[in-house]
Amino acid sequence: MKKSCCHTGSHESKTHEKQPESCHSPSKPKKAVSQHSGVHTCPMHPEVRNDGPGSCPLCGMALEPLDIGEAADAPNPELVDFTKRFGLSLFAVIPLLIIAMGEMIPGNPFHEWFPGSSSNWIQMLLAAPVVLWAGAPLFHRGWYSVRTGNLNMFTLIALGTGVAFGFSVFATIFPDLFPASFRGHGGRVGVYFEASAVIVALVLLGQVLELRARGRTSAAILSLLKLAPNSARVIAANGEEFDVDINEVKPGDLLRVRPGEQVPVDGEVVDGHSTVDESMLTGEPLPVEKLKGTNLKAGTTNQSGTLVFRATSVGSETLLSKIVRLVNEAQRSRANIQSLADAVSAWFVPAVIVSAAATAVVWAVWGPEPAYVYGLINAVAVLIIACPCALGLATPMSVMVATGRGAQAGVLVRNAQAVEALEKVNTLVVDKTGTLTEGKPTLAQIRTFAGFTELDVLEIAAAVERSSEHPLAAAVLAGAKKRGAIGARSVQNFKTIPGMGVSANVDGKDILLGNQALLGSIAEGMADAAQGMRAEGLTVLLLAIAGQPAAIFGVGDLIKNTTPEALTALREYGLRIVMVTGDHPDTAKAVANRLGIVDVHAGVLPDGKLEIIRSLQASGQRVAMAGDGINDAPALAQADVGIAMGTGTDVAMQSAGITLINGDLRGVVKALRLSRAMLRNIRQNLFFAFIYNVLGVPVAAGVLFPFFGVLLSPMLASAAMSLSSVSVIANALRLRKVKL
Repeated sequence: MKKSCCHTGSHESKTHEKQPESCHSPSKPKKAVSQHSGVHTCPMHPEVRNDGPGSCPLCGMALEPLDIGEAADAPNPELVDFTKRFGLSLFAVIPLLIIAMGEMIPGNPFHEWFPGSSSNWIQMLLAAPVVLWAGAPLFHRGWYSVRTGNLNMFTLIALGTGVAFGFSVFATIFPDLFPASFRGHGGRVGVYFEASAVIVALVLLGQVLELRARGRTSAAILSLLKLAPNSARVIAANGEEFDVDINEVKPGDLLRVRPGEQVPVDGEVVDGHSTVDESMLTGEPLPVEKLKGTNLKAGTTNQSGTLVFRATSVGSETLLSKIVRLVNEAQRSRANIQSLADAVSAWFVPAVIVSAAATAVVWAVWGPEPAYVYGLINAVAVLIIACPCALGLATPMSVMVATGRGAQAGVLVRNAQAVEALEKVNTLVVDKTGTLTEGKPTLAQIRTFAGFTELDVLEIAAAVERSSEHPLAAAVLAGAKKRGAIGARSVQNFKTIPGMGVSANVDGKDILLGNQALLGSIAEGMADAAQGMRAEGLTVLLLAIAGQPAAIFGVGDLIKNTTPEALTALREYGLRIVMVTGDHPDTAKAVANRLGIVDVHAGVLPDGKLEIIRSLQASGQRVAMAGDGINDAPALAQADVGIAMGTGTDVAMQSAGITLINGDLRGVVKALRLSRAMLRNIRQNLFFAFIYNVLGVPVAAGVLFPFFGVLLSPMLASAAMSLSSVSVIANALRLRKVKL
């Protein structure tokens, strides 16, 4: 089957036959597409794709840009059009209501000016432009829904207002053709021009309010887009500085960011010292200190000092752009709970039409005179009030607002299913390195022997390790630099001994730096101290100078200072914590003991992590996995919810449903709160939508009339229908303020 540019599914060929050049809605002029280009989609049906704005072929709702950034500063053409139609309809509806009320308004001059049938003609002239012009998009969508077999809210609106207006026109032109059963007091046939016109006006008002509210659901993305500045200050090779457009910055360019300015692109600091506010990306309020070698992210705010940095990622490759892209995709994803609303909507509209027909028959047979008129009006009220729009909006609106709120707090959601599944998670599997710990080796302890000073042993070790490429060498060098122990030592005969360490001659003395196997018998007097460091989870490096024990360096991956706080909060949420790591059992046990983790699996390869996740799932556990490395990717994909550290690898983030920008486990707590708030909000919306129709349809059908003499006017039904959709959106917007 030829692929359609509009949407997937069984309706592709139908849409494409009528719209071969561009898939614009039948209710929108072609010029709207050219004015606002870009792919548009439906909030209720994300599979729909349209080249430009228009109406959803499945539900009739106004489409919105797939990439919100494209229309950040552009007016919504649908909102502009509907606002104009609603505004002009008011000029006709107000006098139409006054005329129609007639004798009910004391001193009403219209009752005397337009007596009898002339009143009907005046009402028809006033109602016609409202129904036929202002309401044209509603009828277009209603007809399109019938033609394509996708019955929706506009099917009911078009049918209800069309019947009321058509009946009134026929009664005005051919009043003598109606039997007595259609006539009221005085023998006149009742007309309902004011009802049809007011319904159209109220539906247009509801659409205007809905479009405005839906626009606010993307506020989080728009606020992120505004974080990045439009220009950057570039430092040329000759030292000259000048401002350029942000799109002209290339990787490798040197840039300066001054106090109070926002960082234009991602980069690495090469000079300067400052603190940077990263709260807009991470959700953390405390500023982060930036020194030479630290990373900067686009959109963050420099505070105290001037920084010179080298651009590393620009344009769509910056973290900010990736965040916007991920949130955009997440807002279009569908939660599993949406299937409930979809299942109901599939038979809802046909059921309403049958109910309206049954209402008309019951009133015509058993209702008071004029029975047929009562039947017609109550059937119209049933059609109008039973709008499935609120039901369809219940889930996607909550998803859109929640994912945007999560992005503001440093919790990136790839799809709604991940947030939904997180609510039921009872077991959290965590990797150690980079998740519980900093993810990089740090010189944590030094123990000296035989009268050697800490400064001496550090200078010698640093001199040797300059020539080494081992990860532990970098930790020793960083530790020596931090302690001011970088000296001018002469190094000769450097040699790497695989699996053992390194040897060299420093200032004429033979040096050995490595494990116990390298030092041999020299290490015997260092064994107890070395074992004590290992018990604390540190990797040990032994230093011998001229055949004498000199020092022990304890290098370890330090626990993040936020980890204990995060684990305490997670346990309060009832989560079982399981550590799964490829590290040595002694090191893993030491970290686990300090954090109070009982379930520990150490020395586990990537496929082993995957099997542990499967085993937990097989035992009935709902499992979330938090990790940051390539070796975590299979387990992240297997878990019910994969949570990647934003400080980790791209592979891990692509395998996970949720990414924590700041890279610490407190983000999991935020994600849990977000999940529970979103699901609670969705359930509230679904309850509102269901209860609205369960109560509204019977009242509109007239079940209260035999007991209380109460009937629901089609105009009130229209107002209630519009407010139901707006109330669902308003409830979803409350998620913007949820505390994470």
